[in-house]
Amino acid sequence: MKTYMAKPGEIAAKWYVVDAADKVLGRLATRIATVLMGKHRPEYTPHVDTGDFVIVVNADKVVLTGNKWTQKQYDRYSGYPGGYRSVSAEQLRQKHPERIVQEAVRRMLPKNRRAKATLKKLKVYAGPNHPHQAQQPEEMELKL
Repeated sequence: MKTYMAKPGEIAAKWYVVDAADKVLGRLATRIATVLMGKHRPEYTPHVDTGDFVIVVNADKVVLTGNKWTQKQYDRYSGYPGGYRSVSAEQLRQKHPERIVQEAVRRMLPKNRRAKATLKKLKVYAGPNHPHQAQQPEEMELKL
């Protein structure tokens, strides 16, 4: 018995649409990260990009449980003295609601060379519309 290893470009990527309205952020992000990496496929190969594209709509309607809207902090640092910035999840939702989903998925991806390329396959939009109709995306059912 030989183990099948996918070659680069051998597997065609599909496009999926996920409606994030009234979905819990963490549960949504784990499912999206799994599809982006390709772990939902039987041909999954760790060193080859076998994942699919994911379009997330209604990112502004995602749900956080407990008091996370006020207590969860998103930190960044510019590298300069005094360059530390921190915003709460509620403030981030008001300015850039798509970044909440992007950050949750990014942190669930493996920390390796492929993570940046994998994250480029994630398209997040705050509203219900997206410009990817030409790719004929399928609706992805989430059993959360």
